[in-house]
Amino acid sequence: MQLDTSTSAPPDDRKVAVVTGASSGIGAATARQLAAAGYRVVLAARRLDRLTALADEIGGAAYQLDVTDREAVQKFAATLDRVDVLFNNAGGAFGADPVATADPADWRAMFEVNVMGTLQVTQALLPKLIAGGAGTIVVMSSTAGFVAYEGGGGYVATKHGTHAIAATLRLELFDQPVRVIEIAPGMVRTDEFAVNRMRGDTSKAAAVYQGVEEPLTADDVADTVCWAVTRPAHVNVDLLVLRPRAQAAQHKVHRTS
Repeated sequence: MQLDTSTSAPPDDRKVAVVTGASSGIGAATARQLAAAGYRVVLAARRLDRLTALADEIGGAAYQLDVTDREAVQKFAATLDRVDVLFNNAGGAFGADPVATADPADWRAMFEVNVMGTLQVTQALLPKLIAGGAGTIVVMSSTAGFVAYEGGGGYVATKHGTHAIAATLRLELFDQPVRVIEIAPGMVRTDEFAVNRMRGDTSKAAAVYQGVEEPLTADDVADTVCWAVTRPAHVNVDLLVLRPRAQAAQHKVHRTS
């Protein structure tokens, strides 16, 4: 982790925002916007080279972390002096096969990162979020957490789980100074999400967005996250669903070609 260890430097009293899955896409875009809003951003992801470059760009700190590794998450939490915002963004989709033929390994991998990763990071950082007196947990959900679709069984199941974590946390922390915000995007076009899901097949990934004018971008989602986080501490945005204008519902998308 890259931290300023100079004894002559004045103390940094900025609020601290931890962003998981910060090496690309929504995570990286949100880290930039939170830094611009005045937060000291701690970037966590597996690809340290990308994190280091982004940390240098925004004046943040980089930490190589696999959120599915419970011991590593605990060690990460121990390095932090304070946490005011946790953005549980690490996640992904692997495969688009029907339930009948899907590889259980894909489902297991998605469950580990989307559900267990969110659980483990939240558990590790929750004491610091409470101790700060005005903590915020942001859970990156999806419209897949509410509506199923063909070929999405594993991802849909895990995003239902992510939604359940946010909803349950909000009930369990009702008497604590911690907000729980769930952001549920629809169609978002990033550099890696669909490509990873289609196992590197760029033509299949491109077909997901074919003919859709202006799907959401990583910056669009980051702007929404930053807006929700920067509301007054007593204002909780329980659930915010955002879609591109062309997507009226999960299955109803206007395509020009």
